Amino acid sequence: MPYQHKNTTVYFFGEQGSGLRPRGDVQDFYKLRRQCLSDGILFEDPEFPAQDSSIYYSRSPPRPFEWKRPSELVDDPHLFVEGASRFDVIQGELGDCWLLAAVANLTLYPQIFHKVVPDDQSFVDDYAGIFHFRFWQYGRWVDVVVDDRLPTYYGRLILLQSKDKNEFWSALLEKAYAKLHGSYESLKGGTTCEAMEDFTGGVTEVYELDKAPSNMFTIMLKAYERMSLLGCSITPDPSVTEAELPNGLIRGHAYSITAVKMVEIRTGRKSGKIPLLRIRNPWGNEAEWKGAWSDKSREWKYIPDNEKEDLGLTFDADGEFWMSFADFMKNFMTLEICNLSPDALDDEILTDSSKKVWATQFYEGCWSRGVSAGGCRNYIETFWYNPQYLITLEDPDEDDDEDKCTVIIALMQKNRRAQRKKGLDHLTIGFAIYNLKDPDNSPRPLPKKYFEYNASVARSPSFINLREVTSRFKLNPGTYCIIPSTFEPNEEGEFVLRVFSEKKNQMTEFDNNIGEGEIDDRVERPDDTPGKKDALKESFRKIAGDDLEIDAYELKEVLDFVLQKEFEFGGFGLNLCRAMVAMMDTDRSGKLGLEEFMQLWQSVVTWKNVFKLYDKDNSGALNTFELRSALTSAGYSMNWKVLRILRFRYGNKDGTISFEDFIGCAVKLKNMIDLFRKKDVKKLNLANFTIEEWIEATMYA
Repeated sequence: MPYQHKNTTVYFFGEQGSGLRPRGDVQDFYKLRRQCLSDGILFEDPEFPAQDSSIYYSRSPPRPFEWKRPSELVDDPHLFVEGASRFDVIQGELGDCWLLAAVANLTLYPQIFHKVVPDDQSFVDDYAGIFHFRFWQYGRWVDVVVDDRLPTYYGRLILLQSKDKNEFWSALLEKAYAKLHGSYESLKGGTTCEAMEDFTGGVTEVYELDKAPSNMFTIMLKAYERMSLLGCSITPDPSVTEAELPNGLIRGHAYSITAVKMVEIRTGRKSGKIPLLRIRNPWGNEAEWKGAWSDKSREWKYIPDNEKEDLGLTFDADGEFWMSFADFMKNFMTLEICNLSPDALDDEILTDSSKKVWATQFYEGCWSRGVSAGGCRNYIETFWYNPQYLITLEDPDEDDDEDKCTVIIALMQKNRRAQRKKGLDHLTIGFAIYNLKDPDNSPRPLPKKYFEYNASVARSPSFINLREVTSRFKLNPGTYCIIPSTFEPNEEGEFVLRVFSEKKNQMTEFDNNIGEGEIDDRVERPDDTPGKKDALKESFRKIAGDDLEIDAYELKEVLDFVLQKEFEFGGFGLNLCRAMVAMMDTDRSGKLGLEEFMQLWQSVVTWKNVFKLYDKDNSGALNTFELRSALTSAGYSMNWKVLRILRFRYGNKDGTISFEDFIGCAVKLKNMIDLFRKKDVKKLNLANFTIEEWIEATMYA
């Protein structure tokens, strides 16, 4: 069961509702710790064993590693030594500086830090070799358990570690993050914003600084004042890994921005304020900026002593340095800002300058082959099959001269890093935004015809194979449809769509309501002429015998005999015929009388004609993309979530649905909808069943 941490619900990794697939038994930290203490043993994690496979999934380790507990490395291990600091984080051999930069930023905010690194554990009180950490994963906070065995070589930690050899929170945090994603190797290569979001649940913006807006410093200053997390980097040299430049900066390396300030400066002639940034290299050593405002540079003599004290100015070889905003813009190439969501900002940590928070919306969806994976707008035939989301913006931003609304839209694909060992990489994703002039009278979902005659009003800058695509827009008040998609059709994956706006917004999924509709006028109706009816009744009587009733076996004979005269197929299966009997068997006799059979025949012929309408190549199968349209023509309104389940249940591996499976799908839908409507007496789309009624109805259907 999930537990509460302040205002946040936290799930154990892999438990139902966590959104993550279990890799073994669901691990409850508190129960496991109590059990280990009771048994007098130290915890050994069976789900992330102390083996080479937990480090590398693609190769053998370059040298033999030995897993050791902190007590085997030092005499007096602690989770924290004098609290957590950005100086605790020193990079090891793994190429995950993107993660370390975010960890360094996290330490600046104790309340946020301890949401990730719980303070209810230590190497002293109730120590049992077990620790736990919390990460935001696609809309939920997840509790990840690890033991404290760490990979070493000749008695030294080889991965992330603290500057103080007795402190182990950072090494254990990295291990828990590696377990979340399957291995340490899965953490190689990433962006600081990815880790920032997993630590906060915020939404991240990325700026290419050569194309930065004119108010870039104002954006950064406001972000810092609102406790946003900031990271920056320089494009790597393709021939050298993390090459050091003459100015001391490292190419291809992720830095964290730990302060953004307007600093008072006094020279002999004048005084004023200058924009300065404090930046940290996660290596935590002497590899620092060597230019203006670097450690002990002459510029600092123009800063009053009281200002230096307020800045906490130190000149140590600790990887942290100051530089001017102008030099920052000249030397760094990418800036990442993680805007914190309201649930990350507990009331006690909000300052007077950060009372404004984003209004947020969150939806989960998926691109399912043949159902909701329509590809980008280039593929007009299938684009409209993608999930659609409606957002209404009513109030412009405060102090906005154009009376427009600021919106940040973030599309994140789920669980791709953990699937690297299966050879799966990130999909190429993006989104488009359409303005709806008359949303109340627009079809749900927007059909192909709409996109043939209407252009998007905004879209993601590009389709790209990153975990998340985020863009900031200024839109007029109104109603918009957001369509997230992969670039190519039929690429499968799960996603999270988040929308942040300065003012409150209203957002819903824009899809069909489940239920019945009218049969399409293009569908040929059953032949009701007396001669046809008489012939059908005669066929029924011949097989039914004296009692004029047929069971599933006899129904198969009748239907196969009649339909195979006009439609080439291999005949119905017995289970489908049983479902047809159940659909019409009001007295639960297991048989159909003549009138029940005649009603069934009307439905079967209608469904057959719907199938023929969409089977344009006479292949005897439908493309699963056509299932939505075919069911709509048959009078059934389904959304993409139900259609996805129907594809799993009735579709073939090649993405087609046979005639028999289509009829089976229609029979099941009619059966379940009719059953529901009988119990929904007030027509509120609500029905009550006893467990006996439910089992009887669903098992017979």
